[in-house]
Amino acid sequence: MSKPKDSLKYTNTVVASDNFAMQKRLLVGTPTLGAIRMEWAVARYGQVTPSNWSKVDMVQYLNSFIPMRYSVADAQNLIVAEAINRGYEWILFLEDDTIPPPDAFLRFNDYMRKGDIPVVSGLYFTRSDPAEPMVYRGRGNSYYTDWKLGDKVWADGVPTGMLLVKTELMKKVYDNSPEYASNGMRARRVFHTPETTFFNEETGSQEVTIGTSDLDWCKRVIQEGYLKDYPTVANKKYPFLIDTNIPCVHIDRDDGTQFPLEGIQEWCARRDMV
Repeated sequence: MSKPKDSLKYTNTVVASDNFAMQKRLLVGTPTLGAIRMEWAVARYGQVTPSNWSKVDMVQYLNSFIPMRYSVADAQNLIVAEAINRGYEWILFLEDDTIPPPDAFLRFNDYMRKGDIPVVSGLYFTRSDPAEPMVYRGRGNSYYTDWKLGDKVWADGVPTGMLLVKTELMKKVYDNSPEYASNGMRARRVFHTPETTFFNEETGSQEVTIGTSDLDWCKRVIQEGYLKDYPTVANKKYPFLIDTNIPCVHIDRDDGTQFPLEGIQEWCARRDMV
């Protein structure tokens, strides 16, 4: 048998009439190492799809743009570049250790149709025991708890585990971000993992503190004024919406442990948040 040609690849072509051309409504972006849990696949591809949604039904998983073997920030930047260059209206970051509820697309579709809130997150917990909700108001003061399951909560810090962002907003940040190369692909540093080096007098050594690209992005969007063109959130101290009706489970890729261990409903009930 002859050696396969490098040019042989799986390809799909979507052909539509001029009257019903595919709308570039939503790009689902998943930073991944290439190995996912079956639980994630069931949740991702078992989503209830809104009627008359702009997506390709032939091979659903090809709708996602999935950078592989990059750092999280680099993968996020490649997703942003793809959405902008291809003209998508919205980006949905769905990380490969996040299990959304089956109606997540339906709920996000409501926000997309209205279009007045540019950043919407599902409810997401840390992968730890005890797990903590990633609902942040301020920095260094732990997580925010004055809400109940089912509320819509405003925050100034949201994770990218399950995050819907208007591409128009992302392009504002993109246009003011430096260009760089990542493994042969060019992108702009919209997302950045902050690092600070300092001398620890107690230990006598140089130490490095590393932040997260999601909170760094949130801080930048607020401080650099990219929300001023969105009246619904422009004057809010906490401009990012977390819809706790979209509760997402955080899963360990190795053994399938799900966080919070007791379940989201039980976690909230134990803290009188239901």
